[in-house]
Amino acid sequence: MRTTVDLPDALFRRMKANAALQGMSLKQFITRAIEAEISKPRKGKGYRVKLPLIHSKRPGTLDLTNAEIEDLLT
Repeated sequence: MRTTVDLPDALFRRMKANAALQGMSLKQFITRAIEAEISKPRKGKGYRVKLPLIHSKRPGTLDLTNAEIEDLLT
């Protein structure tokens, strides 16, 4: 498939030089770079942080010591 991508000149020159140093065409270099990027494991998906809920009769006024916080987290 053909597509047009507008790249900064400096990036294009670096990309072309890297492809030449590796002995591959620009198409091969770009394809490999994109495949490497989309093959990376996704971060953040499916991971949820669970924090302890601390109930208070008046939200925003709960006063805990560091020791009490440590006890709640363990």
